Amino acid sequence: MTNWLSTRDPDGPMKDSISILAKQSIGFADADGLPESNKRFTDGSRWKIEIPSVEGPAAFKAVLEEAKKYKLVVHRISQGSGIMLQTDSEIEEMLELGRANNIEVCLFVGPRASWDIGKQVTASSGAVANPTLRGGDQLRYALEDVIHGSKLGLRSILVGDYGLLKVLGKAREVGDIPTDFIFKTSVAMVCNNPGTAQLLQELGASTLNIATDLSLQQIAAIRSQVDLPLDVYVEGPDDFGGVVRHYEIPDLVRVAAPVYLKFTLRNSPGLYPSGGHIQSVVESTARERVRRAAIGISMLTRYGLV
Repeated sequence: MTNWLSTRDPDGPMKDSISILAKQSIGFADADGLPESNKRFTDGSRWKIEIPSVEGPAAFKAVLEEAKKYKLVVHRISQGSGIMLQTDSEIEEMLELGRANNIEVCLFVGPRASWDIGKQVTASSGAVANPTLRGGDQLRYALEDVIHGSKLGLRSILVGDYGLLKVLGKAREVGDIPTDFIFKTSVAMVCNNPGTAQLLQELGASTLNIATDLSLQQIAAIRSQVDLPLDVYVEGPDDFGGVVRHYEIPDLVRVAAPVYLKFTLRNSPGLYPSGGHIQSVVESTARERVRRAAIGISMLTRYGLV
């Protein structure tokens, strides 16, 4: 076991709140007995920080400026508009910023059902998940997006379709694409149980975006099934439930390690597909995500996990 200081220990970092509740005979813990994960990243760490929806070089620079301001180490940035909606020079600039600052750059595969001509994606029953691919053409377009990004030096992508993940996993296995590619599953290709987690791992996933609204118990069940890093939204966008879980961060680390702690924003507009027409929003929300992450990490500092 680690030197984890339990937030449920009457003599631990939350002892004052526990004491007040105990005096009034009120329970103060929901997740007693959950196993503490002893799994780690390859560098031995339990958690890393991801800033999502970093739409282009300017937004990336804004993230870097804010991270410096808050003395925050960012390990990964991800983007949602897709490889196909950035110029080659923009992609190359993002990759160079990533290399210079030791930050993984993860770009979404461009085509998706929600931008296609079909309407089932908006249906009230049997809706098609947003980033899935419709037909052979879109599957080919998606693969082309990955190959194009690869030629520019990209080695980390967001995948939102099971068939595409299968094709990419096999292509990486046999060397048709670089063997060091990281495949991060999309939160819209929902992973919300241990069986799905195992399936995604078998298809070639490198890191799993789990559903934004899972309980600690449900996250622990997924963690028990796979060794891959889990990507967990501490704060989620409104269109994915809008969770805000900052006080849960110590427990999220405890049960989900190795875990990417993700910080986006409630009460903010959608950014995809991004571009100059909303550039000020793209940059201002990027800065606020870093601020939210800094607040989150302060929770780990306060309660003994940093």
